[in-house]
Amino acid sequence: MELYEKLDRPALASLPPQPYVLAQGKKVRVGLDYHVEVEGHHYSTPYQLVGQQVEARYTASTVEILYRGKRVASHPRSSEVPGHSTEQAHRPKSHQRYREWNPTRLLEWASTIGLFTVRFVEGLLTNHPHPEAGFRAGMGLRPLARQYGEARLESACTRAVRFKLYRLANVRSILTSGLDQQALPQLVPAAPPVEHDNIRGADYYAASDSEEVAG
Repeated sequence: MELYEKLDRPALASLPPQPYVLAQGKKVRVGLDYHVEVEGHHYSTPYQLVGQQVEARYTASTVEILYRGKRVASHPRSSEVPGHSTEQAHRPKSHQRYREWNPTRLLEWASTIGLFTVRFVEGLLTNHPHPEAGFRAGMGLRPLARQYGEARLESACTRAVRFKLYRLANVRSILTSGLDQQALPQLVPAAPPVEHDNIRGADYYAASDSEEVAG
């Protein structure tokens, strides 16, 4: 007891105000959309870190992103899978101007261009694995409308929808190559039914069945 009072007690510190929280960590690489994936959910990082390896440290309530030992992002933990948690400050300046837009407003804008522009945007939003990236791709149609005109954009989207090409790069390629100004290939018409005395057709058998039931 004398040694405890002399040596140990002076070195003791008070208990931390919060209980110890178990945290997990893993190395992840920042994607082209400046997000990292943690347990199926995507969390934003500063866009300058695209392509860099960072460390994700996560608990039951919080996800922290560290770069070279320094915390660069912090998000509430989300159970939405798939899903995105994006902090406005992490976006490039060119993306921050989209903050007043949403998928509904984008579709309303597309409806001012034409039916197939709407269908193309719907395809972008539905088929893209990351909804936010699909939305940004849809926003990329706006400068194309200014550059090539609304009529050509609608024509390009018509061709893209016809061939199920739901990528912004497809519409851009159609416009730059001038394919939107060419006629769409016609669908091959169905072959007419073959008529021959030895071919009775479905109506004959349907009638025969009815007679047997009646008999």
